[in-house]
Amino acid sequence: MNSTKMEQPAIKTFGELKKAGYKPKSVKEEVRENLIKSIQEKHNPFTGILGYEDTVIPDVERALLSRHNILFLGLRGQAKTRMAREMVNLLDEWIPVIEGSEINDDPFAPISVYSRNLLEEKGDDTPVTWLHRSQRYGEKLATPDVSVADLIGDVDPIKAANLRLSFADERVLHYGIIPRSHRGIFVINELPDLQARIQVSLFNILQEGDIQIRGFKLRMPLDILFVFTANPEDYTNRGSIVTPLKDRIESQIVTHYPKTVEVSRSITEQEADVLEEQLKKVEVPDLVKLLVEEIAMEARKSEFVDQKSGVSARLTISAYENLISTAERRAIYDGQAKTMGRIDDFIGGIPSITGKIELVYEGEQEGPTNVAYRLLGQGIRALFARYFPDPQTFKKSGRSIEKAKAKSNPYQTIIDWFGNGNELLLLQDETDEGYRNSLYQVDGLYGAVKQYYPTADDAQTLLLMEFLLHSLSEFSLISKKGVEAGGYSFGDILGSMMNMNFGGDVDEDEEDF
Repeated sequence: MNSTKMEQPAIKTFGELKKAGYKPKSVKEEVRENLIKSIQEKHNPFTGILGYEDTVIPDVERALLSRHNILFLGLRGQAKTRMAREMVNLLDEWIPVIEGSEINDDPFAPISVYSRNLLEEKGDDTPVTWLHRSQRYGEKLATPDVSVADLIGDVDPIKAANLRLSFADERVLHYGIIPRSHRGIFVINELPDLQARIQVSLFNILQEGDIQIRGFKLRMPLDILFVFTANPEDYTNRGSIVTPLKDRIESQIVTHYPKTVEVSRSITEQEADVLEEQLKKVEVPDLVKLLVEEIAMEARKSEFVDQKSGVSARLTISAYENLISTAERRAIYDGQAKTMGRIDDFIGGIPSITGKIELVYEGEQEGPTNVAYRLLGQGIRALFARYFPDPQTFKKSGRSIEKAKAKSNPYQTIIDWFGNGNELLLLQDETDEGYRNSLYQVDGLYGAVKQYYPTADDAQTLLLMEFLLHSLSEFSLISKKGVEAGGYSFGDILGSMMNMNFGGDVDEDEEDF
């Protein structure tokens, strides 16, 4: 939300306002006119909203040009509320209101009894103050305990007693949050969670501008741009939008998750709360950033994850923050001034994944941690084709042509090294030197990376070597086990299968992820 305030106008009375030639406009007219200017000037008022340039934003622009109230329909973490907040940028910088008004009364068309009486008493000398657009936004999260009094208003017995007024006097009313948002934008988040009888109270506000408070028949033509947000109605059994209310909301706009890894990555980098000192200490290469996004992409199509619940963009943001902190922690313990993110650092991001996904029955049976590791593995496999040739093309066969192809397999030396009984232990908190020495033990690993990345520097080469090991395990060409100390043990896939099937020597402290 744009909260930068320019100097407010110097006009102080209603008479001065009229002399200045001020022409009042409705909220929707303000938004429409300012949106037209933005479009003409090629300026996007929805700053920081990525991935909606060709889908949601055009729909929103059409709705605002039509002066519609809007319902954003989409799963969690799809920037629905943020889109609504950005609409404040389309309001005029300042608007005049009658000083002392609880509901931002327009001096040219006051609707509260206080402002009408004041204007009748003082005329052109009625004091006017100015309201900045940043103060013209109201927001309410719909919860089952929200009442009509919260939204619309109620009789205030304390006010009646203090002012010695009859309960028949309109001045005893206490206005709710909606009347107080008069001449502004008002948002109700998670609309289906609002009880049906409370939703009914919004009918006339949207259509005719009438409100009733405790028997007071008031004609209050509220000037409000309403924005509602909701998950799809079949998301939960908590409730739904009553049909007559839905009918009164002119535009329903469906939001979505990022459609590409690149857009998702841009959102993560924009929203992640990472300190400058962390970025100086931890280098996060593109491969690691892309893997963060691939995990979310895999979660959004996983059979273990409830797709009706969705997988929020907050998953990748939190995982990215945890990933950096994992590498930072290692560097602090080792006394290193700088380090690079590794694949092993994703172990530190597992809590960010398990807390952001809702599992179906099969996922609950599997366990959230195992599902998270499975998503990490699927992300590695999906990303592998961007960096190395598909191992499936080098599989051995009995035919002579296929045998010849197998000889050129760039991964065969690595596979054979493990097949000869060798194992490799990569610990999560291993120093950079220890990390380097461990990876260089594996025959053929360095050569396989250099075959495709001859110009990669030492740090990039090490990361690609680690990534290649994890990838080969995901293609079942070598084995990988998690170790209790935090990290992985790589070995021969056949030996691992023999141990599993025939009760060979398996370290009881090791857990197969």
